[in-house]
Amino acid sequence: MPRKVHFIAPSLLFCLLGSGYTVADNNTNLETEPQTAPPGYEVPLVPESEAGNGFFYTLPRLIDATPTILPEQSNEPIVPPTHETEEQSWVDRRQKQIRHWADNTAHKIDNWFGETSPEEPASATLRILVDSRWNKYDDYDIKPRVRGRIKLPTLERKLSLVFGDDSLDNELQNSVAITNENPSNSPDKTLDGRRAREDNSSLALRWSDFTERLPFETDADLGVRSGDDIYARLKIAKDWELVNDFSFHAEQIYRYGLDSENYLRTNLELIHARPDHPFLSNQFSLTYADEQDDDLRWDNYSFRQHQFFHGNRFNYGLYTGGYYHNDDLRLNSWGPFVSWRQPFLREWFFVQGDLNYYNDDREDRSHFPSILLRLEALF
Repeated sequence: MPRKVHFIAPSLLFCLLGSGYTVADNNTNLETEPQTAPPGYEVPLVPESEAGNGFFYTLPRLIDATPTILPEQSNEPIVPPTHETEEQSWVDRRQKQIRHWADNTAHKIDNWFGETSPEEPASATLRILVDSRWNKYDDYDIKPRVRGRIKLPTLERKLSLVFGDDSLDNELQNSVAITNENPSNSPDKTLDGRRAREDNSSLALRWSDFTERLPFETDADLGVRSGDDIYARLKIAKDWELVNDFSFHAEQIYRYGLDSENYLRTNLELIHARPDHPFLSNQFSLTYADEQDDDLRWDNYSFRQHQFFHGNRFNYGLYTGGYYHNDDLRLNSWGPFVSWRQPFLREWFFVQGDLNYYNDDREDRSHFPSILLRLEALF
């Protein structure tokens, strides 16, 4: 029998959101950049008598009053630009070759649908990721992931081809942590090749912003995932500017697959960001899926983010996560985390390391350290 979908009351949802703030960026470009304000901006001082007294004013004042030993914000690059290094080594030449091959392939596919325009050429973006994880319970595993997009401007509407691990598109674009919705590797394998092939085999045609009459941005996908799961997917998103440098971003994703059936995910972001200052952020997600055991699962990251140089982000904060099943709402895991991401040697190559200290009540695990490492190449 099909399972019933349960809904959390709005008051409960806002209680979960009340613990922090987050980044508001709905750009679908695969080359993610940290959300920091440009340096050199002087923040105007507001007299105490003129400042508000609500949540949106009180919390920033408390953070401003907290001393820090961390360096100031900066957008100075620490690696040379790609055009200066693309002929320096075999690796650089291969990166250039793959980048040009992807763009040429996009141009050829775009030619199938009409005459191309030099002013708006077809283009392709490609991410190749290798995620590694270690903790004392699950040992060590590796997860290769690929995600690409080919834009086709000759078509009347904003159509593109997307391929690879489609679960990456379910995350917030600037997700603070290394996460993966797909099932873990087999417990007796460090690298599960069959699982990796299935997770990276998604292929879909995406129709973006198909009407200007709607008050939000849209993406509609039709494709196949995990080898033979034909699916349709719709994503809507919207941003709001709030008072005192706060902003809010919300997106709703619904997917139906012939094999996987219903998948529904809500992503919410609240952020307080001022120019030349680290920002405060809260990232919240709520997921329903026929394939998962629980009615609902939720994850929440409350954190502060710094940028010490271009392409860098340093985050630290608190994670809480749990589930709602059979009218039972549980906090299953919580704890502090630290994350560091930066370009390494080249502008197109990134390294990210996460250190977490969470518990897991369902598995009867007290707080334990876990280490995650992501290597990411952009083409």
